Amino acid sequence: MDALDWKRSSFCGGGGNNCVEIAMRDQDRVAVRDSVHPAQTIEVSRAALTAFITGVRTGKVDEPDAPA
Repeated sequence: MDALDWKRSSFCGGGGNNCVEIAMRDQDRVAVRDSVHPAQTIEVSRAALTAFITGVRTGKVDEPDAPA
């Protein structure tokens, strides 16, 4: 993956190495990675990422059930 302008979440911890980072790939694609494993990235559409964030903010995306 070529050099991208990665942005960290505003909720990034004080240690600076436990963060979600995103970078615009082009007009319609967004790269997403975890700062702990920066070589592992996923790419999603901008619309899909927006829908996911909206779902989280409105409570429509719940945390998975805790293990029994």
